[in-house]
Amino acid sequence: MPRHPSPVRSTSGGQDGRTRNSPRGASRRQAVELARIWIAEQGLHCSLKVGLYAEHGVARETSAWGIILADLAGHVADALSADGMAPKADLFDAIVEAFNAEVDAPSSERTGGPGSGAGLR
Repeated sequence: MPRHPSPVRSTSGGQDGRTRNSPRGASRRQAVELARIWIAEQGLHCSLKVGLYAEHGVARETSAWGIILADLAGHVADALSADGMAPKADLFDAIVEAFNAEVDAPSSERTGGPGSGAGLR
């Protein structure tokens, strides 16, 4: 993980580090915030809202999160490409490769867990 990550890019806000609003065109009733992610004290910190598809079973919930993570990787690749780093496809492939490497051999232990912090409501 980079020691000093590049500025945050968001489709619903700028690089100022402030909390983002719901996406344009979505009312508060239509939008659901799923994750907030920070790098602090040389580690990753996150707050998650899980269980949106739980009533349909674990397979649906895990499939949804797989899609969300893949879509997020695409947005990161798009943002990096827009900054002139490389073509989107190359960046996406590099992100997927790094993801798979981290899954296979985590670089650090996850701490905390459900109820350990201020989760999303």
